[in-house]
Amino acid sequence: MSSSPVHALIPTDFENALQSAMIADRFSLRRKWQEIRTLQKSGGEKSHTKVQQATIALAQKLHHSQQKYAARLEHLPKPEYPLELPVSGKKDDIAVAILKHQVVIVCGETGSGKTTQLPKICLELGRGVAGLIGHTQPRRIAARSVASRIAQELQTPLGEAVGYKVRFNDKLSESSYVKLMTDGILLAETQGDKFLNAYDTIIIDEAHERSLNIDFLLGYLKQLLPKRPIHHRDQTVHFQLQQFLWHGTRLYPMGDNEFPLGKYAQTLR
Repeated sequence: MSSSPVHALIPTDFENALQSAMIADRFSLRRKWQEIRTLQKSGGEKSHTKVQQATIALAQKLHHSQQKYAARLEHLPKPEYPLELPVSGKKDDIAVAILKHQVVIVCGETGSGKTTQLPKICLELGRGVAGLIGHTQPRRIAARSVASRIAQELQTPLGEAVGYKVRFNDKLSESSYVKLMTDGILLAETQGDKFLNAYDTIIIDEAHERSLNIDFLLGYLKQLLPKRPIHHRDQTVHFQLQQFLWHGTRLYPMGDNEFPLGKYAQTLR
């Protein structure tokens, strides 16, 4: 590549530079970069002028995206964990599993802290910076109440670091890191954002309910696995089903809180 001042605006390792940009911008930035490289090969004075203009525009957009990423990273919430919750005692192990695996299924009984603590574990890992942590709930009231609870634990007003979006109502801001929503909302967003580039992490809650929306989401997310990091959790009673659906997934049961389906069936008898 030419060593002109214009070309020097673009980092030598462009792909590495994209890692400190917002996910929502990476595809268009990468496409513009490929267009510039194609123009460079064509040669000619007209192409040279277009390359200069496109390079300046690309550098500005990359810089803006990196600035936004850096600002979000600087203000990333620092979570604390209630010691009485089983998930809190396993948070380090869960964090390692999230780092090592594209999909993680966390099994545990109701009340173990999965819903409120897993988004905080993701925040501690730096998730929510390049894109939102999307967290689905089957019902609107659950989305609002869970958002309120997580915001309270992070000691931030609802709608800032943590917000929600449900039908006819949303409370989010540009500074939000965690977005609670109904599974129907996320499913609808796939129409305009087919790769879910607004998110860097997805948590599907209450997947054992097996609603039509949840089943569609699971199938849709599975198709995104080659391109996107997806994180999934479910309750114990359906872990065999989820292992079948997410072949090769890391299953993380919550220790003594696990209550296998076979044991539950024997109790009913």
